[in-house]
Amino acid sequence: MRTEDFDFDLPEALIAQHPPETRGASRLLHVRGAQLEDGVFADLLRFIRPGDLLVLNDTRVIKARLFGQKESGGRVEVMVERVLSNHEVLAQVRASKSPKAGCYLQFAEDVSAEVLGREGEFFHLRFGGDEAVLALLERHGKLPLPPYITHAAAEDDEQRYQTVFAREAGAVAAPTAGLHFDETMLQALRAKGVNLAYVTLHVGAGTFQPVRAERVADHVMHSERYEIPSETVAAVAATKASGGRVIAVGTTSLRALESAAASGELQAGSAETRIFITPGYRFRVVDVLLTNFHLPKSTLLMLVCAFGGMQNLLTAYRHAVAHQYRFFSYGDAMLIERTE
Repeated sequence: MRTEDFDFDLPEALIAQHPPETRGASRLLHVRGAQLEDGVFADLLRFIRPGDLLVLNDTRVIKARLFGQKESGGRVEVMVERVLSNHEVLAQVRASKSPKAGCYLQFAEDVSAEVLGREGEFFHLRFGGDEAVLALLERHGKLPLPPYITHAAAEDDEQRYQTVFAREAGAVAAPTAGLHFDETMLQALRAKGVNLAYVTLHVGAGTFQPVRAERVADHVMHSERYEIPSETVAAVAATKASGGRVIAVGTTSLRALESAAASGELQAGSAETRIFITPGYRFRVVDVLLTNFHLPKSTLLMLVCAFGGMQNLLTAYRHAVAHQYRFFSYGDAMLIERTE
């Protein structure tokens, strides 16, 4: 397969810059094979059945962007990619000249970090003082919005670029399919007999990177950390046994579940994943996927094409553009039923 096979024309005006006025006030495109049905997010209650299991990613977006200066006085911008410990992180660093190991970056009067070295494209930083990194970022950092959102994060973004069930801090991008849910919808699903379970996958900035290789097989995936609780493994097994469906809320939930089932059976625990799902992949766990619309030539577009059928999904994307659905993180949703 070639990367250009996953391209489509997207008018810039369809890239959502702000969330809808209220959570869930978005549209929903239902994709079942070649059949497309336009609706609204509230229709999810019609498409999901009693006994189904909804799997949500409970990661929490951290205030991962820091601004400061080098010892030379030059400006520097740091984007934390991963928290390694209470004092160490991996981060992207933007500066006129890349900082060398042993130098210090200053972010506030009492906040500085030593550059320990590089690990691929990331810098290994160690923050001084007694304050844990997550607390430090909460106090001094800025919320990282996706690169296609043109405004700086405002107070409204700090609330809306976070799911209502976020609890495990560590992501630098939101699991955006979950942004549509409010407590009222979650309660309505429970009342219908739908069960809820959780996974944690800390989304990295690599999720926004297009595939630059000409051949899909030549692309190298970024790594992300995930955890599957034993309660979720049990819930999946019980759902399958009773004839219910496992519905992943977002590609992050799907990637965590499928990674943890690589051996053929879903396993509890935590691990790193570089899973790259493309057409031809055999899904082991997930039956239905709720997701937003993705970037052209992206690994996530390839994933949904693998899940619902390549021609079906490319047709669905052309339909979404023609009918002016809103795209990407703050955009509308699609519910895809898996093709066998």
